[in-house]
Amino acid sequence: MVEQRGEVDDNYSIEDWFLRAQELVPIAINKAKEEVKGFSGRWKVIVSKIEQIPTCLSDLSSHPCFSKNALCKEQLQAVSKTLEEAIHLAELCAKESYEGKLRMQSDLDALSGKLDLNLRDCRLLIKTGVLGESTFPLGMSNDMKQGNDLRELFARLQVGDLEAKHRAIDSLIEAMKEEEKSVMAVVGRSQIASLVQLLTATCTRMREKAVTVICCLAESENCENWLLSEGVLPSLIRLIESGSAIGREKAAICLQRLSMSEESAQEIVEHGGVRPMIELCHNGDSVSQSVAACSLKNISVVPELRLALAQEGIVTTMINLLDHGIVPGSKESASECLQNLTSSNENLRRSVISEGGAKSLLAYLDSPLPQESAVTALRNLVGSIGEQDLISLGLLPRLMHVLNSGSPGAQQAAVSVICRVLTSLDMKKMVAEAGVIPPLIKMLEAKPNAMRELAAQAVASLMTVTQNRREVRRNDMSVPNLVQLLDPSPQNTAKKYAISCLCSLSSSRKCKKLMIAYGAIGYLKKLKEMDIPGAKMLLDRLERGKLRCLFTRK
Repeated sequence: MVEQRGEVDDNYSIEDWFLRAQELVPIAINKAKEEVKGFSGRWKVIVSKIEQIPTCLSDLSSHPCFSKNALCKEQLQAVSKTLEEAIHLAELCAKESYEGKLRMQSDLDALSGKLDLNLRDCRLLIKTGVLGESTFPLGMSNDMKQGNDLRELFARLQVGDLEAKHRAIDSLIEAMKEEEKSVMAVVGRSQIASLVQLLTATCTRMREKAVTVICCLAESENCENWLLSEGVLPSLIRLIESGSAIGREKAAICLQRLSMSEESAQEIVEHGGVRPMIELCHNGDSVSQSVAACSLKNISVVPELRLALAQEGIVTTMINLLDHGIVPGSKESASECLQNLTSSNENLRRSVISEGGAKSLLAYLDSPLPQESAVTALRNLVGSIGEQDLISLGLLPRLMHVLNSGSPGAQQAAVSVICRVLTSLDMKKMVAEAGVIPPLIKMLEAKPNAMRELAAQAVASLMTVTQNRREVRRNDMSVPNLVQLLDPSPQNTAKKYAISCLCSLSSSRKCKKLMIAYGAIGYLKKLKEMDIPGAKMLLDRLERGKLRCLFTRK
């Protein structure tokens, strides 16, 4: 026979706990129905819940893992404790010996909540596979034992009271710090679901802990898909809106990682995630601001979402970040976002211009390492804003800064801007006077084909002005670099611009001699066979000059 309440043996087996819970059910029901005085409505609800316990216990005991799992034993202990509390409160109500009516009402409501938790946890253990996930056979390896322990931690996130879940998630966080790979190896969809549910817990600390774990899981592609399918995005957005400082920061980091796919970006917009992240860009700390800006930049990659971003005030926000961002990462994301926004939509270009974006982008180019995105955004604005306006804002000195000290990508974008502004003789003179010709000639040697082509295009356009042509001719590297661009290989797309430049220089006897010396005739013969425009004409000029030189020597 099982001991009476208050005389429980610590060495009870799981079968003993099962028998105890079974015996306590009729006692609790009998006392609640026959002996209590008052609070009839509350006791009626409590009795209806106690009456459901035998069925849950029967289902639990029939599970194959029933006798092997510590969670079952703990659940039976919790049920027994709740039934004992029900018997105790029924006895107090029967004697009317409680401290006060309001106090007893509160105790009965708490008892009802505990019964709900017991029933929910029993059903969860049976239906969701938690028992199987946290049970492994005897004689397993250390790795298997570690995996079993981790599975049990995840299982404990789904059962028990809030204090038990706190202990479980604390242990899980420590495990991830020490051996993240082992944790990732046991994560499945059900574990992800339990963590996502904790994002909406009433306890602030629990939400913070849950989002901390989810931050780590979001880095895995498999976990990312499970997180999305379990509806993590709305919960993360709500955390950014109304969570604690830690919760907002961690949620923003999660969204940054998840916003990289087009599907996720679409969902973030649909669930109202743009406005909270814009608020973080204005009011967040350095980390929150940086990751929110990066998330918005990721979303702006999707052309269909740019209008929705603009309607939320993205243009003003990004320009403000360019001017006042706390950390370089925020400014870089803002620059890339403006590049995306201005890539194809004329209305967005005009919006950036009207908000002062061109001035901010130009000022950003003064940084020690000017970013390619800022130069590309300016290139997108050329045509929507007059070249003279750009010149007056200080475009040319900034372009020279990029050409001299920018990254290869930024330099290439700068040459692209130069090509776009060379629309008149006056602009060609002004650009050349800024000193762009020497670095352009140097770029004719660049490895990336696209950069060589752009540089050759810019030089060819500048050489339509006589004084610019003289400057190119005076540069010792002009002819050698241009001749190398006559290479007939398909990968060399700068051939036509090189021919145009060399044709302009061929009026100079010195330049023709250099072209011949560097092998231009051999290249041009091949280009002539390929019907490349201008190749035949330049070849004829060089061969005539070669013959004259030959007769002169004789």
